[in-house]
Amino acid sequence: MNTLRIGQLAQQTGVTIETIRYYERRNLIPEPARLASGYRQYSLDDVARIRFIKRAQGLGFSLTEIADLLALRVNSEVVCNEVQKQAELKIADIEAKIEMLQHMKAVLSDLVKGCRENQFTDECPMLAALDTS
Repeated sequence: MNTLRIGQLAQQTGVTIETIRYYERRNLIPEPARLASGYRQYSLDDVARIRFIKRAQGLGFSLTEIADLLALRVNSEVVCNEVQKQAELKIADIEAKIEMLQHMKAVLSDLVKGCRENQFTDECPMLAALDTS
């Protein structure tokens, strides 16, 4: 079995050493075996697990949600429907964020339209709106 030290694991997965230690504290990756010298020994399974975590983060999942996905991943008796439910919840969350961002954009666009190029800031409608909101 190929083993890696923490720096090698960090390099192969594109995360920092501190991130790996954080994942250990959060129980996202198992605590590694240690050599007599105290160095951590990681496996290729740890590489795959960290890559899974990073891909899930890229899809917007929080570390807590990722922990749930990892638990589903290792339980062979769980059906894919459980994973689908997690994904559907994430989609609903993303849609709510998109709606909120679209509203924020519309409000900002309206405020920007009220600004004039050479207007002094004490007359700026955007600053005035932020003061009263």
